[in-house]
Parts: sequence; structure tokens; C-alpha cells
Amino acid sequence: MTAIYATDPAQTRGRRVSEEESTFRSCYQRDRDRIIHASAFRRLKHKTQVFIEHEGDYYRTRLTHSIEVAQVARTIAGALGLNPELTEAIALAHDLGHTPFGHTGEDALSALMEPYGGFDHNAQAIRIVTHLERHYADFDGLNLTWETLEGLAKHNGPVEAPVPWALQTYTEAHDLELHTFASAEAQVAAISDDVAYNHHDLHDGLRAELFSTDELAELPILQGCFEAVDRRYPGLNYYRRRHEALRRFFGLLVEDVIEFAQRRLRDLDPRSAGDVRTAGRTIIRFSDEVFADLKVIRAFLFDRMYRAPAVVEMRARVTCVVEELFPYFLAHPDQLPKQWRKDVEAAEGETALARIVSDYIAGMTDRFALQEHERLIAT
Repeated sequence: MTAIYATDPAQTRGRRVSEEESTFRSCYQRDRDRIIHASAFRRLKHKTQVFIEHEGDYYRTRLTHSIEVAQVARTIAGALGLNPELTEAIALAHDLGHTPFGHTGEDALSALMEPYGGFDHNAQAIRIVTHLERHYADFDGLNLTWETLEGLAKHNGPVEAPVPWALQTYTEAHDLELHTFASAEAQVAAISDDVAYNHHDLHDGLRAELFSTDELAELPILQGCFEAVDRRYPGLNYYRRRHEALRRFFGLLVEDVIEFAQRRLRDLDPRSAGDVRTAGRTIIRFSDEVFADLKVIRAFLFDRMYRAPAVVEMRARVTCVVEELFPYFLAHPDQLPKQWRKDVEAAEGETALARIVSDYIAGMTDRFALQEHERLIAT
């Protein structure tokens, strides 16, 4: 049953460019479908989470991560009576603005862009879906609904000053009300991101042999998951045992979000989607107890995975790739692809050119960035 505080597609604030709506899809279904067919979404297949894309076929990419986030988000949205299509659209699009090489690439590009207004992956996602995707005859971008754009801009909460330039530029023309919290659907997409990466980073770290199953079994929440598996399946083989334990961990996180959100929604008693936006606090989140346990797990992952010598070594390598590509294209904009050169010709000043170069590099996949670096600089 749809909750009274769910976002109603019949009450959408619409699209920036007016369009005739579909006769058989809601506006949020249409948003979701446009995101899936976007070039930036396809490129997520070859963008990394933690490990560089070519290091192994079993590690998560931004694409598989986005699909996992969308699956979790639909489950939670359904349990809370929210709009599943809006939730899914935001979940699928939330990582579109990420650079190649994960947060390592973003850190490098942010430092390079500091003299030109900086770089922020959430703001870049807005830039992609409102400007950089150029396939439609009537508009740049995907012309998504206000609610989907709002969810992308502030699914992690109100955007405080200084607002990233890419987001500020857009909201000056189309106000996304950055000072408020986002819809419950956007909040579900945000917490589903946390559920997904807390789960799959453990999987990927085990596969990379950066820590052992026994070490994992000593961590909060996971200890109980392994004990439950051992009681039910004594003598289960190594791989099935850890999969069953991680599956239970995944389920416990989802259940905690649903139960805690239901409690907070009862306390708030929102009578509309707008009441969630103006509640003054995040409604959809982990309980305090689970959040504290997850901090311990994240500290473990930070020490054993994100700062593992092999990962640090690769981070240094790919940082150099970004740091060398950026000034190269800034000095040689004629080396940008043909479809980018009209933007270069219209650019006024170094800042405008740097933002074009930033857009181009941010859109690269891991493998393409490495290939371009080899072709243009390393040889």
C-alpha cells in the first residue's frame, strides 16, 4: 500500500523542458529508463569501486554497485510504502558523476580543479543528466523530473555552502531547494548505497585476500552471523560458510533500516512527502546501535583494504595518470574528441576550458584513462 508521505507521480513538479508524458509509464519510470539508456550509465561498467577495473572480473564496478543499490532501494521502498520507480531512478543515477579510479581519481581531479571551482561527484552527476548527455533533439541532458534531480543533488542531506559550482550553476536556473532534506525515496537510495558497499567491500576484500574469514568473524554483527551459520550448517565448506554469513549480514542491515525508519516515521507522522523534506533531520537511516557497529567495520576495512600496500601502490599510479592527463588536455585542447571542440571554441577563459577538460576526464573509464595516458604521455 502506498504511504501518504510517498512521492506521487501525479503531483510531480515536472521537467525543466515541458514534454508530452508517456501513456504507459509514470514520469519516474521514464526517468529510470532514460538513466539506464544514458552513455554515462553504460560507462559505469568500466569504472572502479576500490580495485582498478582490469584487476579482476569478480570485483565490483560502479555499474554492478549501482544495480545492487537499486535492488536494496526497491526492497526498502516497498516495505515503507514509498514510490519504487523514483527510488530506483535515484539509486541507479547516484554514481554517474564519479571519475575513473574511484575516490582516488576524484581526489586527484578535485585538487587539480581547486583553482577553477573544484570538483564534486554529486554535482557532476547533476551536470551529466542536465547538460553533458546530448542525445535528444529538444534539450541537453535527460530532462529528468524535479524530484529525481532533487534526489541526486541532496540524497545525502541539505547542501551547505559553499555549493559546488556545477550544482550552483544549475540551481540558479532550476531551483532544487538545496536547503531542505530530500524526499523519503532519495533518503532510501542514500542508505541503500551504504548497505551495498558495506556488504560488497567485505566480499571484495576477502576475494583479494586482504583479510581472512576468521578475522571477519570477529567483527561486530558478523560474529553473530557466522555463529548462526555454524549452528545451522555445521561443517559447511569455507566458501559457502562465508557467503551465508555475509548474506545474513546484508539482510540484517536492510531489516535494521526498515525497522528504524518505520519507528521514526511513526514519531514524525508525516502527512505528505513535503513533511519529510522539512522534518529537519534524516528519517531513513541505520539505528544508533548498528551505525556504531558499522563504524568498527569501516575502520577495519580502511586499515586492511583501502590502505593495503597493493591498493596504495595502485592509488599512487592512477593519481599520476589523472595529474598528467589534466594539464596535457589543458595545454592541448585540440586533442579532445571532435564533439568536444565546439565547447572549447566557445569557452571564455582558462576556467571554462578547465571545466571542459574536467568533464572529459571525469567521464573516462578506468581502461580508457590508462590507454589515453599511454598513448599521449607515457610513450
